[in-house]
Amino acid sequence: MKTILTTLGFSLLFCVLISCSTSENDDSQPRTDTQTNKKPDAGDIKSYTLVNKNGIELTAISYGGIITSLKVPDKNGVLGDVVLGYDNIQDYIDRNPYFGAIIGRYGNRIAKGKFTLDGQEYQLATNDNGNQLHGGILGFDKVIWDVSEFKKDNGTGLVFSYSSADMEEGYPGKLDVNVTYFLSDENALEFEYRAVTDKKTIINLTHHDYFNLSGMKENILNHELEINASTFLPVDDTLIPTGEMRPVKGTPFDFTTAKPIGRDINADNTQLKIAGGYDHNWLLNKDGQEMTHAASLYEPKSGRLMEVYTTEPGLQFYSGNFLDGTITGKNGVVYSKYYGLCLETQHYPDSPNKPEFPSVVLEPGKEYRTKSVYKFSTR
Repeated sequence: MKTILTTLGFSLLFCVLISCSTSENDDSQPRTDTQTNKKPDAGDIKSYTLVNKNGIELTAISYGGIITSLKVPDKNGVLGDVVLGYDNIQDYIDRNPYFGAIIGRYGNRIAKGKFTLDGQEYQLATNDNGNQLHGGILGFDKVIWDVSEFKKDNGTGLVFSYSSADMEEGYPGKLDVNVTYFLSDENALEFEYRAVTDKKTIINLTHHDYFNLSGMKENILNHELEINASTFLPVDDTLIPTGEMRPVKGTPFDFTTAKPIGRDINADNTQLKIAGGYDHNWLLNKDGQEMTHAASLYEPKSGRLMEVYTTEPGLQFYSGNFLDGTITGKNGVVYSKYYGLCLETQHYPDSPNKPEFPSVVLEPGKEYRTKSVYKFSTR
C-alpha cells in the first residue's frame, strides 16, 4: 500500500505506519512519515524518506524543502550522512543558515535589494549588509511546500510545489513553482526546477545543501575539488560581483585541476580576505543550456566522490566561512568554520543589475526550467 500522510493526530499516524510496515516492506518504495512540529500559523511539517535499491537514503521535510539527511556509502560500503543539519525540525525553524533548503525566488545576492524591470524599480526585502540574499527575509527556505511522491522504474522522488504571491518579498508576479527531487538507482540525486509567472519577473532557483563527504568526521579542507570553469566573479566588500570576469589561472581560484580546498584558502589574496574563504561564483565552461559537468568533490579518507552536472551557467562555491562554532548540529557535532561546503548551481549573483550577465527574466507564457544532478560513487 501507499502510505497516506495525515494531520489528524498521533493515533491515526500510528495506525498508518504500522499498516505500512506489516503489509509492505520494500525499501525501493518511498518511505514517508509525518512530524508534529508546527511552524507558527502553519500546518504540520511533514517528513519524507526515499531509499534507492543500493541503500542510499534521503530525508526531506515540507518546510523549506529542506534535505535533513543524505546517507551515502563510503569505500567500505558504510553509510554516512554527508549533509549538515539538525537532529530535530524545530531547530530548522529557529535558526537555519539555509541548511539543505530550496532557495528562491532569487538565489544569492542582489545589490541593495533593488532592480529595474521595464523601467519600474522594485525594492526587495534586504537581509544581508543592505543587500538581498537568497530570496529575502521569508524566502522559499522558510515556507511550507505541498509535497507529492512518485516512483519510476529506476528510482523514487518527491515534487515540492509552492505558489508565491505577487509582490511576495517585493518580487512582481504570482509565481507557481515545482521542484522535483529524484533519487535514482544509479546513485544520483536530481533536482529539476520549473516555474511560471503571470507577470514579468526575475527568478534564480537553487539548492543549499552543506556537504561534508567525511560523514562529519572532520572539516572540508582536505576535500579535493575540481571546478569546470576558467573564470570567476570577483566581489566587493559586501560580496556583490563587481562585474569583472576574472581568469582563475595563477590565482587561488584555479580549480581546473582537482586540489585540496585548504591548499590556498589562507593565501594572501584580497578576494579570499573579503569573503573569509571561498564564496564566489564560477562561470562554467559551457555553451547554452546543455547538461554539463560542473564540479567533482572527493574526500580521500572515505573514498566518497560527488560529481555535479547542471544546465545552469554558474556555480557558487561556498566553503562554510560563516560557520563559527555557535551551531551544534546532528549527533552533537559543533559546526565550526569550514565544516561544510556548498556547490550551488545557478545564474550569476546580481544578474538583474548586470546586463552583461545571462538574463534571469521570466515572462508570462514562458516556463523557467533548469536541472542539476549530484552523482555519488567511491574510488
